[in-house]
Amino acid sequence: MQKLASFVLFMCMISMVNKKPMRNHEEVPAMFKGNFADDYGIRYTINDTVFIQHPRTKYHIIKWDTKGQYIVARNDNQNPGEKGLYTRIDYMQFSNMDPWKWGFCLSVYDAPTDVVAETTAKADRQNPKKGCNGFPFSRMKRIE
Repeated sequence: MQKLASFVLFMCMISMVNKKPMRNHEEVPAMFKGNFADDYGIRYTINDTVFIQHPRTKYHIIKWDTKGQYIVARNDNQNPGEKGLYTRIDYMQFSNMDPWKWGFCLSVYDAPTDVVAETTAKADRQNPKKGCNGFPFSRMKRIE
């Protein structure tokens, strides 16, 4: 019986080694990747793994949910505030608002875990002028 248990454990370990790493988020839509400025003049750089609010705030993306239109991220340990905590960034696309193509809301930025961040109250996309905890979504435009 002990040999069988050892064999099963060995096979489980082999199967774990051969598995591809799990993706933590979906493919990031191209319109959200690149360099941006918001309507307050703050600059951002966004890619598959990081959401940077220049000059010193960085969010490490854990999950990108395109259906739910949100990102879950861990705050960088070097951020000016809420170091190592978790953030939920809700976003939405805009129509007829050029040059602003989309906007985002930090629904929560100080959650103790990624699960708490993800399940915290969501932004109100039906009211983008006040749907971000009583404030407007930050509108984003692409910059070079």
